[in-house]
Amino acid sequence: MATILMIEDDELIAEPVCQELTDAGFDVLLAGDGEKGLELALRENPDLVLLDIMLPVLDGWEVCRRLRKRSPVPILMLTALTDEIDRVLGLEIGADDYLTKPFSSRELIARVRANLRRVALDQPSEPQLQEISIGDIRLNLETRRVFNGDEELTLRFKEFELLSLLMARAGQAVSRAELFDEVWGTDWLGDTRTLDVHIRWLREKVEDDPSNPHYVQTVRGYGYRFWQPNEDGA
Repeated sequence: MATILMIEDDELIAEPVCQELTDAGFDVLLAGDGEKGLELALRENPDLVLLDIMLPVLDGWEVCRRLRKRSPVPILMLTALTDEIDRVLGLEIGADDYLTKPFSSRELIARVRANLRRVALDQPSEPQLQEISIGDIRLNLETRRVFNGDEELTLRFKEFELLSLLMARAGQAVSRAELFDEVWGTDWLGDTRTLDVHIRWLREKVEDDPSNPHYVQTVRGYGYRFWQPNEDGA
């Protein structure tokens, strides 16, 4: 049974959502402020965190930042903020998904299950290559460190996932649908522009000229491809 931690100070939201999750077969923990929620997340190691943004003591942004530094747990942010910049900020600081209030219990449970499936699919079933080097880019899957030459790059969680998938299949075109399935989960219901935003962020870090990308190439009308050198290294 998966354990879900909900960090939400509004009892009118928290109580019915916790009951719906319990009825759906989840074990549910609840915290009413950001500080207690962070402590509970680090102590109990839940399988997924539902995180409100407007919280007392510590707001959701800060909880997400601190938690992501110490745990890979999936974070689904619950927000009444509808501006795109707020949603993008949540993804940028480490959230895996978001829901805008008001939301239906059916959609919430679908998102929870989708994120849990993604985590399960991420677990390797057999030993895999731990380091990939292409051109000046070197990526280590075990330590989750990435270098461009001698410079270590700081990648967000989803940026690393995209880069590792594309590099593992260098030279192959990977469709947008497959990238969403592998990185965000098969039941992703969010804005499809999220992929383009993350690709732009990734290019800003790995490319010498992000406006004219060498490594992360667009396959028009299909998806993206990571550059692969030919036999003479060109």
